[in-house]
Amino acid sequence: MPTKIEKDSLTGTDTTGHEWDGLKELNTPLPRWWLYTMYACIAFAAVWVVLYPAFPFQGATGVTGWIAREAVVGDVRAAQSRMEPMLARIRASDPQAIAADPELRGFAVAGGRIAFANNCAGCHGAGGQGATGGFPSLADDDWIWGGTYDAIRHTIANGIRAGESDDERTSQMPRFLADGVLTLPQVNDTAEFVLSLTNRSTDAAAAGRGATLYAENCAACHGERGEGNRDVGAPRLSDQIWLYGGDKPSIARSIAYARAGVMPAWGQRLDPAIVNMLAVYVHALGGGEN
Repeated sequence: MPTKIEKDSLTGTDTTGHEWDGLKELNTPLPRWWLYTMYACIAFAAVWVVLYPAFPFQGATGVTGWIAREAVVGDVRAAQSRMEPMLARIRASDPQAIAADPELRGFAVAGGRIAFANNCAGCHGAGGQGATGGFPSLADDDWIWGGTYDAIRHTIANGIRAGESDDERTSQMPRFLADGVLTLPQVNDTAEFVLSLTNRSTDAAAAGRGATLYAENCAACHGERGEGNRDVGAPRLSDQIWLYGGDKPSIARSIAYARAGVMPAWGQRLDPAIVNMLAVYVHALGGGEN
């Protein structure tokens, strides 16, 4: 059925010819201001396409030659140029001296926070809280390799067991079960003794047998009472801070097959000034030592 266009008797506006239940649709024209705005936007878009990059074609950069990537590179270079005097001072200093200078410390902590977020937070957490699975907390005072400014910088710069620096942190716990040093029952007894160091053992007989095994195989690195040894990177076993979990299965797994966490040598990747700023920032997270 063809539509019937007619004028509305009340408004004098043409209808579209459509009608629903006695209601007729008016063919109201768009406001002039709206039309002019739309035409202006179309004209502006056409000019923009000519002036600036608009199509995903190689080399299609517009008549101005402006490229966002190059603009960002220029901004980064300008920022680096502004910061270079401070970076040079930090690069030529050491973390402890930087921390003693209020101006340098403020700059280093601010820069270190950004560098930490970009490079370290993925493993150690945004606030340095660490995570179970071999990612130490940097916000407490439990340090495997030492928490002084120099110790922290050395660890950051040279890494841990990454094979990237001659001065990296290296230590390797034997795989007592895998290497045939201990049997599975002996591993279980040793784990029970380790639990007893924090008063969590539930099997006194097993802990007693484990004490002898611990003294023969573990005490040389971890200490007679599990106090740890930073010189060889042996974690403390007499607290409640565990890299790979402190329940009995996790402890037994560590004894049986060992753990070998790896951290990159950031000194191979980052400017020395950034390494120094990271050391100052990590020290300031709360667990740093003098």
